[in-house]
Amino acid sequence: MQIYANQLEAQLKRGLAPLYLVYGEEPLLVEEAIDAILAAARAAGFRERQLASVEPGFDWDALFASTRSLSLFSERRVIELRLPTGKPGEAGAKILIELAGAPPADTLIIVSAGKLDKQARAAKWVKSVEAAGVAVAVYPPEAAQLPAWIAGRMRAHGLTPGPGAAELIAYRIEGNLLAGAQEIEKLALLFDRGTVRADDIEGLLGDNARFDVFSLVDASRRGHAGQIVRILNSLKVEGTEPVLILWALAREARLLAQLTADVAAGVPAAQAMETQRVWGKHKPLVAQALKRGGPAHWQALLLRAARLDRVIKGRAAGDAWQALECMALALGGVRLATCA
Repeated sequence: MQIYANQLEAQLKRGLAPLYLVYGEEPLLVEEAIDAILAAARAAGFRERQLASVEPGFDWDALFASTRSLSLFSERRVIELRLPTGKPGEAGAKILIELAGAPPADTLIIVSAGKLDKQARAAKWVKSVEAAGVAVAVYPPEAAQLPAWIAGRMRAHGLTPGPGAAELIAYRIEGNLLAGAQEIEKLALLFDRGTVRADDIEGLLGDNARFDVFSLVDASRRGHAGQIVRILNSLKVEGTEPVLILWALAREARLLAQLTADVAAGVPAAQAMETQRVWGKHKPLVAQALKRGGPAHWQALLLRAARLDRVIKGRAAGDAWQALECMALALGGVRLATCA
């Protein structure tokens, strides 16, 4: 069975599965999903917990043998297996398939991993776990969903979010859910189950937002000028190499140039995006960006990227960070008089 994290509570109420696979890119949410499974396991009488992390040289045969060695007097147990890379290797995949085919008695197995791409989710061992147990896909809230996520978490801590409070916290912690969880815990201590207003907390919050180059690309797709500038400044402060930022922006310009050329040649936009592997949540953002210009527009941006590459490498005069800002804004359809 494949479910999302928000469906896990209902699934656990129906009864524990013998195997769980919990995966996602946000460590906080993955850990909380695992904690929910462990709490249900304790309530069901599982008293022993074994934790193992798969590193190079991990002994899969020993793990399998341990699942078959439960004595008559042993307590029900949980085996938690952490798979940082999401790739168990040939030997590990074989063992996981065997465990899914014949789950050990009185043993609950939880496998956790980071983000699994489409190819990884299609692996035979993942499909075997889904067939025998439950695979829990954990996705972080999108920027637009973040205030509601924060408001729900505040209520769970006995706080009532006043007007603008959740939005303010979301702005300060975007991309860093752990910081958001910590801020809410501190607010619960300070306000003791009361109403929290934006004015009450403005001076208490630091700016804990965390971004990467892909956050910048998404902001450019949306055309949010303020967010583009904010993310770029954050990347600069964090020491992100300008060449990495340029790579992400140029990659996006190439994608949009190709898509607009395909559409101009008569290919339906949906088919063109499928061919270029634009999937899921990215489709509406890319479709929005495509409306900003035809092939010539995006080719001009690629020429800008080539000039910017020379600036970054010291082969041409100019301020690399100012030029990066101009390019990111241009991708978002924002034109400034100060940008050549």
